Amino acid sequence: MVDKIAYPVQLIQPDGRRVLRPDYTSLVRDIGPDELRALYVDLVVTRRVDVEATALQRQGELGLWAPMLGQEAAQVGSARALRRDDYAFISYREHAVAYCRGVDPAEMTRMWRGTAHSGWDPSAVNVTNPAIVVGSQGLHATGYAMGAHLDGAEIATIAYFGDGATSQGDIAEALGFSMSFNAPVVFFCQNNQWAISEPVHLQSPVPISQRAAGYGMPAVRVDGNDVLAVLAVTRQATQRAREGSGPSFIEAITYRMGPHTTSDDPTRYRSSAETAEWTARDPIDRMHRLLDREGLLDDAFLARVRTTADDIAARLRSGAVGAPAPPPLSVFDHVYTSAHPLVDEERAQYAAYLAAITDTEEALS
Repeated sequence: MVDKIAYPVQLIQPDGRRVLRPDYTSLVRDIGPDELRALYVDLVVTRRVDVEATALQRQGELGLWAPMLGQEAAQVGSARALRRDDYAFISYREHAVAYCRGVDPAEMTRMWRGTAHSGWDPSAVNVTNPAIVVGSQGLHATGYAMGAHLDGAEIATIAYFGDGATSQGDIAEALGFSMSFNAPVVFFCQNNQWAISEPVHLQSPVPISQRAAGYGMPAVRVDGNDVLAVLAVTRQATQRAREGSGPSFIEAITYRMGPHTTSDDPTRYRSSAETAEWTARDPIDRMHRLLDREGLLDDAFLARVRTTADDIAARLRSGAVGAPAPPPLSVFDHVYTSAHPLVDEERAQYAAYLAAITDTEEALS
């Protein structure tokens, strides 16, 4: 599989022309005009969600946000390859994955606003909440996949992480365990070229996907700004997992066009020329050009796309701004599945502290 690592799989060129790759084109043969349009809608909607959430943070409505600008195709393509009973373990930037799995936009910002421990019920959509601890979701996904395998479930589990996370021991352990136990897990690395301010070439002098070879794991590199190619390679990897052939590694080559988080200033460590080069490979523009070449664009369709995106962004905004402040003692809820004496003690101490403050305020009023 060295050729797949050296030359990223591509099915759509940046100018919108198709690429003849029979080995992968066959995996997306069912993607006709309606499905192509649907993928375009997903790309536009998820970027609109990201832009809206970034604006909310700038306006003081969110404490933090991790933008995914530029990475929409890697997330939409891979998420749309999953089946309903597959399970996705995400890090903190996979907002498009969450959307494609059915997460209500109104619930996406709860954690980032600080009004809840998490955003949504993972069991309802088979996707975890954002994981801030870098790389930990690799082990979580591997453990879940091993359990599913032992239970006889014919599902795939996918773990999303960035290029920076591949320097974490958790990812190394997950790769080792998954091969040892033939776990049905797909490791999906979004190589967006920067681990905060550290360029990827400082972390690995060779393609990150080559690390999988050390574990005996098949790996493929894909143009992460090509939604159709990402869909194809993820379908291949997830099917391999479902049929019991073990784990796979996907390296999606993409670019983080915005900051690492809204607390970051990328102009301090990367050039405008680099950003401009990657802007020319914008995943939405690429899909737009493909649809235009194939006669699938018209003013009515584009108007519907804009309306859909605006409506979903409005739902996200109302969910964030309208989120009620949680009761102070709710911070102790859902720490454990059942009562825990230490948590109960801490709850009582905090309740006493709050009561003392109220008594003091009343005495001074």
